[in-house]
Amino acid sequence: MLHNYSEACERNQQPILDVLQHYLQPSHRVLEIGSGSGQHALFCVEQLQHNHWQPSELPGNLAALQHNLSLFNLSGIRSPIPLDVSMPPRFSHAYDLLFTANTLHIMSWSSVQDLIRLAGEIIAPEGFMVVYGPFRYQNAYTSPSNAAFDQWLKQRDPQSGIRDFEALESLANDANHFLLKDWTMPANNQCLVWQKQG
Repeated sequence: MLHNYSEACERNQQPILDVLQHYLQPSHRVLEIGSGSGQHALFCVEQLQHNHWQPSELPGNLAALQHNLSLFNLSGIRSPIPLDVSMPPRFSHAYDLLFTANTLHIMSWSSVQDLIRLAGEIIAPEGFMVVYGPFRYQNAYTSPSNAAFDQWLKQRDPQSGIRDFEALESLANDANHFLLKDWTMPANNQCLVWQKQG
């Protein structure tokens, strides 16, 4: 039985895979930040098979992720690593794609800045940063449910909240990434894809 099982992850993993398949080639290296239960890693690697997927989690959440991945024998998934974007480890190689789902609205804004700065450092030239979740555009929510969700997030933790696309775009540009496509996803979510310039 999976620890920290997420029904939302189960619902959105196929639409996310449909997006990722546009950008992944065989043998590409993927770094997932905030892997949670590992459901995205397990599903994507099972479907793609020829990629190398590196899961990661905050140190305090790593044990549950390790447990879940140990239940499956998927050679494309690397052993999960502890990763706090404010104090990232040294990486021995670049990644072709950085993926994170439903994390930016949970992080503090300073952690969001750290994550995108890290992407600028570890993604290979012409590689991709793929971010899934709810976002605001021109100070407006894409749905009433997202507005209510944002209010709930901020009541729980004032440092969290749905992020503004324009602010993320500015950070990505500063990290030498430029928007390639903004995919509209189910349940009022988006999948933002930036590409690093060579």
